[in-house]
Amino acid sequence: MSVESNNKALTVNNVTKIYKLYEKPIDRLKEAMSPTHKNYHRDFYALNGISFDVEKGQTVGIIGTNGSGKSTILKIITGVLTPTTGDVQVNGVISALLELGAGFNMDYTGIENIYMNGTMMGFSRKEMDAKLQDILDFADIGDFVYQPVKTYSSGMFVRLAFALAINVEPEILIVDEALSVGDVFFQAKCYRRMEEIRKNGTTILMVTHDMGAIIKYCDRVVVLNKGNFIAEGEPGKMVDLYKKILANQMDDLNEELEAADNGLNDFSGDQAIAEKSRAAAGGMMKDKLTINPNRTEYGDKRAEIIDFGLLDERGNITNLLLKGERFTIKERIHFHGEIETPIFTYTIKDKRGG
Repeated sequence: MSVESNNKALTVNNVTKIYKLYEKPIDRLKEAMSPTHKNYHRDFYALNGISFDVEKGQTVGIIGTNGSGKSTILKIITGVLTPTTGDVQVNGVISALLELGAGFNMDYTGIENIYMNGTMMGFSRKEMDAKLQDILDFADIGDFVYQPVKTYSSGMFVRLAFALAINVEPEILIVDEALSVGDVFFQAKCYRRMEEIRKNGTTILMVTHDMGAIIKYCDRVVVLNKGNFIAEGEPGKMVDLYKKILANQMDDLNEELEAADNGLNDFSGDQAIAEKSRAAAGGMMKDKLTINPNRTEYGDKRAEIIDFGLLDERGNITNLLLKGERFTIKERIHFHGEIETPIFTYTIKDKRGG
């Protein structure tokens, strides 16, 4: 496939993927044999009219909650699935690392799988001979490479799969959540290698729940939710939208998207964040938070917390903090009496209350 613009590595055109869901297995047979073509199924939209472009040399992230359609769109791009409607145009050779086990024969050894996958990607035996040592060095699984992959741990498996995907000089690299299986040292090694090939012009499309990696490595980010396209833009801004979805702050999300449609917010970064902060300054910070109804309030009222807010590292009021993210606590306190040495304490709990 080719795309209209030589600058485009990928073009996703109004892609929809519909699955037929049946309440009982027999309903499938009833529908197939119905003389009146009666439907016994309901349509489930895994993807609903998704469109976006990826420029050559860009690193683009796709984020969303579980079931939002991230892996489905990657499988359609790589040709594993066929869209119900719409199409994907690809300009370049794709190397993909999807879920664990995709493209590997469990009964073959690691070496045999390397050559088999190389053949499927169009490389000759001689070309794979030249790449083999780099693949083995990167995977670093020792003599296990001569054992059937069905004997591998998940960590060893992802090491070999990523080493293969990254060392075949792909024009487009597609990485799904498989990297989350590896240890933190191997993940860091993978991201360093991804940065190297990106500088050499490789286009990277990645799906991950690691928002730190999304902000650090991506040029653009696409947000999906329940099969629908939500927004596309600068990583920090898109992560903020994603956090609203996670925190079920859908009203705030819809207001922000409406503002974007009206030209009040173009998701372009600092200017939009500053406008939002100025707008929030006139109201109460706590009104934008979900407050624990079972909280304990105590004290003698010599000082009273009038307002408070939890802000992420981009200055947005949020209920949700991501692992490793810096945050700020802001409070407005009214002192009813003179207090020489006020003490402030905070208790931070996870979503289970621990």
